[in-house]
Amino acid sequence: MLPPGTDELIDRALREDIGDGDHTTLSTIPADARGAARLLVKDQGVLAGVELAQAIGHRFDPDLHFRVFLEDGAQVVPGDVAFTVMGSSRSILIVERLMLNFMQRMSGIATLTSRFVKAVEGTGCRVLDTRKTTPGLRAIEKWAVRIGGGHNHRHGLYDMVMIKDNHADMAGGIPRAIASARAYLTAHQLDLPIEVETRSLAEVEQVLATGGIQRIMLDNFTPELMAEAVQRIAGRYETEASGGINLDTVRSYAETGVDFVSVGALTHSVPSLDLSLKAM
Repeated sequence: MLPPGTDELIDRALREDIGDGDHTTLSTIPADARGAARLLVKDQGVLAGVELAQAIGHRFDPDLHFRVFLEDGAQVVPGDVAFTVMGSSRSILIVERLMLNFMQRMSGIATLTSRFVKAVEGTGCRVLDTRKTTPGLRAIEKWAVRIGGGHNHRHGLYDMVMIKDNHADMAGGIPRAIASARAYLTAHQLDLPIEVETRSLAEVEQVLATGGIQRIMLDNFTPELMAEAVQRIAGRYETEASGGINLDTVRSYAETGVDFVSVGALTHSVPSLDLSLKAM
């Protein structure tokens, strides 16, 4: 299902790319020319963005016809054909790059997310994304995380109170920051979860002594320290591991019993999946 605002995003992207016209296509392809192309997979991973590609095509030219062979979330290998598109040759050429740019980015995110999800399989730990997304593309990138089997953390600053280290330091400490956040939510009649980032077992104990929150983030803990922290917190609040966790280390963190592991790399430094659109 397309995230809210997708049509507006597509319109902005089309304006950015086309400007006052695709003069190469307009000058070389007759207006009445008809053609077809196939979306060719050239890499191994998880496919994402098929539904968005169709939305882009239909937004620009409602008469473009897609025949889909592989849906979002499919495991793909080089040589797979995700879909074919038929219709105006001009339209296919004009939307080609925009469809590919989104699909390659989304498929890269879904692929990396899937690898993290498989790495923690059987532990009960869930893989989360973060707000480290491309400005303006957060909904699309978080959609790709879901396609890859991951879960979304907060979508923005508005749907959770997350007291990070800078908030706590500037507020005068964790207990004061929690008290202020709870008072603010009450005064504004807001029902939002509160999460608190901790950097040590001592800070974990401060949160436990203060209470009134829903989740404790354990930032840059070693797996050994995290296991101890999770034991202290067990049954009281949700726990989240964060900070430099990669595919080589994520299993060791998941096995501590932590509820979630958040990975900024899912969206901020992921390589794109190699895809191309080839004329038939």
